[in-house]
Amino acid sequence: MKTKFLSLVTLAAMAAMAATVATAGAQHLTGAGATFPNPIYSRWFSEYSASHPGVQINYQSVGSGAGIRQVSEKIVDFGASDGPMTDQQLNESKIKLVHVPTVLGAVVPVYNIPGENTELKFAPDVIADIYLGKISKWNDGRIARDNPGVKLPDHQILPVYRSDGSGTTYIFTDFLSKVSPEFEQKVGKGTSVRWPLGIGQKGNEGVAGMVRNSPFSFGYVELIYAVQNHMAYGLVRNAAGKWVKASTSGVTSAAAAASKNMPADYRVSITNAAGADSYPISSFTWLLIPVQSQDPAKGKVLHDFLEWMLDHGESEAAGMTYAPLPEPVVARVRQTIKEIH
Repeated sequence: MKTKFLSLVTLAAMAAMAATVATAGAQHLTGAGATFPNPIYSRWFSEYSASHPGVQINYQSVGSGAGIRQVSEKIVDFGASDGPMTDQQLNESKIKLVHVPTVLGAVVPVYNIPGENTELKFAPDVIADIYLGKISKWNDGRIARDNPGVKLPDHQILPVYRSDGSGTTYIFTDFLSKVSPEFEQKVGKGTSVRWPLGIGQKGNEGVAGMVRNSPFSFGYVELIYAVQNHMAYGLVRNAAGKWVKASTSGVTSAAAAASKNMPADYRVSITNAAGADSYPISSFTWLLIPVQSQDPAKGKVLHDFLEWMLDHGESEAAGMTYAPLPEPVVARVRQTIKEIH
C-alpha cells in the first residue's frame, strides 16, 4: 500500500514538473501594425504556432502608425509597417529596432460605378487630382480621354481615404507626391496626411467596405482586399508610359531594380519604379523587430520565426497576391536575422 502511495506521489510530482516545464516553454508574443500584410501575417502566425507547440503569436491589425508607436513604447513584442520609420522615430524609440522586409504588395485604385463593368484606366495625375478636388465628376474629360468608348456617369466622385495612421496611405501618398508636384506641396506623403476632401475609414477593411457599399466612390486598398471583396480596380500608367494592372509579377518587376541598391537598413521606396512591366504603386512591407528583446525567450522565438518565414512562408506569398522577397534580399535578411536575440 505504501509503495502504491509513493508511486502515486511520484507520478503526481512528475506531472507537476512536466506542467512546469511546459509552462516555462510556452511563449505568447504580441504584435501590432499594418493592415496591408495582415492576411498573410495571420496565416503565417497561425501556421508557425501550429508547428511550434506552446508558441502563440497574436497580431493586431491596427495600422502602421499604431504599430510603430506601440513597438517603440515597448507595449508589444514587435511591430509592422508599410511605411518605414523616420530617423526621428528610430531615435525616439525606447528600444533599438530593425526593419525586416517580409513581402511586397500593391496598392490599387478601387471604384464603384453601378452598372459599369469595364476595367478603367487611371493616370497618376488624375488620381492625384481626384483627391485634390480638381476632378470631381466621373465623366470628367481627363478620365474620359483615357477610357474611350466607356459611358461614364455625370455623377460626383466620392473619394475615400484611410483615417488611421496607415502604411497603405504612406505608399499611396509617396507615389502621388512623386507624380504630382501640387499633391506633394498640398498633401505630401506620410502614414497620416490632411486630405483636402472625402471621407475617412479605418483600415484597408474599412476603405474596401466603404467603396463597395457606396455608389460612385473611389478609394485605395492593398490588392488582396480588392480581390477578396470582388471589387473593381483600375489600371495605372507607370513611369514607362504603359498601363499596368496590379499583379505579383508587376510588383516583382518594380522591386528588381531596388533590390540591387537596397540600403543597409532596408528602408527603400519602389513607387513609380522604372521598367515597362513595373506596377507603379508597389512597396515592401516590414516587421519592426527589437534587436534585443526584453525577454530573451521571446527574442529567440522572433529569431526562429523569421528564419521559418524565409524557409517556408515566402513560398505562400504569390498565392495570396503578394510578391515574395527577391533572392538577393533574402540572402541579406538572413544575415540581419543573426543580430536578433
